[in-house]
Amino acid sequence: MTGLVIKKNADLFTIESGDKIFELKPKGTLKKNGIFVGDKVEFSNTIDKLLERKNILIRPPLANLDKIFIVLSPLPKPDFLLVDKMILCCFVKGIEPVLVINKTDLIDEEFVKNVQKTYKKVLKIIKTSAHKNDVEALTKQIKGICAFAGQSAVGKSSLINALFGDKKEIVGDLSKKIERGKQTTRLVSLYKFGKGYIADTAGFSSLELGMLVDLTPQEVGRYYPDFLPYLAECKYRSCLHKLKVDCAIIDHVEKGDIAKMRYENYLKIIDSLENFKKR
Repeated sequence: MTGLVIKKNADLFTIESGDKIFELKPKGTLKKNGIFVGDKVEFSNTIDKLLERKNILIRPPLANLDKIFIVLSPLPKPDFLLVDKMILCCFVKGIEPVLVINKTDLIDEEFVKNVQKTYKKVLKIIKTSAHKNDVEALTKQIKGICAFAGQSAVGKSSLINALFGDKKEIVGDLSKKIERGKQTTRLVSLYKFGKGYIADTAGFSSLELGMLVDLTPQEVGRYYPDFLPYLAECKYRSCLHKLKVDCAIIDHVEKGDIAKMRYENYLKIIDSLENFKKR
């Protein structure tokens, strides 16, 4: 039989297969290799085989993610460098990032327009208001294995409350883990929602450059959708887009084709990555 790992508690795994739930331990060889929530497995009386993964994250420990909802709001002050790091990580890992502008009931339209102008060439953007229970656009996007990310206090737990509504046993458990970080690597879960699953992802308000350790600074620009149309115009194939001479990326930043903030955050990321590798 095959199934999806939806919960891990030490060496005991909860597996969903069709409409049935099984709690099993892995056979000896799999204990060493490790099984993550989100993994697809073959099983009998034990978990016998780990099926091929499309991606894996160590922190939080999740496999086969389809989407990450990156939540931001006007308060607290948005950390757009963190947003850009998360977007980069998503593209590197083959995960679709979706930018969620929350608390739209508290912000003026200018804030929304500025965010949309900066990121319209980068990823899908949706607007929500957990306070007004306006989460229809978010609900439509939940397909496959999904996770929430973003700074503390941007309203991730409020969105969970709005999504799950009367399912208090899920709301109480899931929202606290996501917003307050009450989770250890020994206990992770997926929660069924419509056509997909929502993962509890405490600790996803930060992102370590170690997650991108295999990425060279020269490769970073290839994961910027707003850079891609212009990369071939650069004179040098290994251009880091730092020097003005013959750099098409800098030219298009000056023309307004690429958001200046995105470019400045790109420079900070590659500098941090270079320093990380030196250490």
